[in-house]
Amino acid sequence: MKAVASMVTAGYTLCDVGTDHGYVPIALVQGNIIPKAIAVDINKGPLERANEHIRANGLTEQITTRLSNGLEAIHDGEVDSIVIAGMGGELVIHILTAGETVCRSAKELILQPQSDIPHFRRFVMQNGYQIIQEEMILEDGKFYPIMKVVQHEGEQPAVWSREEEMFGRLLLERKHPVLKLYLERELRIRSEISAQLESASGDAAMKRRMEVEEEKQLILTALKRYES
Repeated sequence: MKAVASMVTAGYTLCDVGTDHGYVPIALVQGNIIPKAIAVDINKGPLERANEHIRANGLTEQITTRLSNGLEAIHDGEVDSIVIAGMGGELVIHILTAGETVCRSAKELILQPQSDIPHFRRFVMQNGYQIIQEEMILEDGKFYPIMKVVQHEGEQPAVWSREEEMFGRLLLERKHPVLKLYLERELRIRSEISAQLESASGDAAMKRRMEVEEEKQLILTALKRYES
């Protein structure tokens, strides 16, 4: 959550979607990074936990809570920054689509999808947004990509290669050390799958071998960037 919070622009009013315990808005308000926040969750239980933590920290004036399915309870132009973290990629896409007018009225989106990452990056860029910052963290053996997204201005956004959609252009450009660990792990996994498929026969096995080999080549191409 620290990495997510660090991407929020200072001085912005925040909406934290799926706030759970309310840790992100609490940390940002306590650190005088943001003046106020709205914490929303679809379930009453997590929202009450967030309320307890907000009250315990004496932040009821700066942080309010709302029971909300995604961004339904947020008004257009009410917040500057929207955080959607800790959810599957398809669910985040659904929230962005259903709350499109609220998202368009905000100045930035901080997104941390936990699945379907290449598809998610493609969705973002095909729907009038651009990724201006990416981070990746490793926690408890799991890799988490985080991205800051703003509305695209000017000409058509650049088209990312498949490799860049898979692993993140900005992470690759930075030669991000955590991404390198991720790539090395993914290469090991694909190599193990290839070895298991060596003795398999049939069209399905052949198709899968081809898919795995293509994935390996994408990973190897990405890893080459770390050699220069």
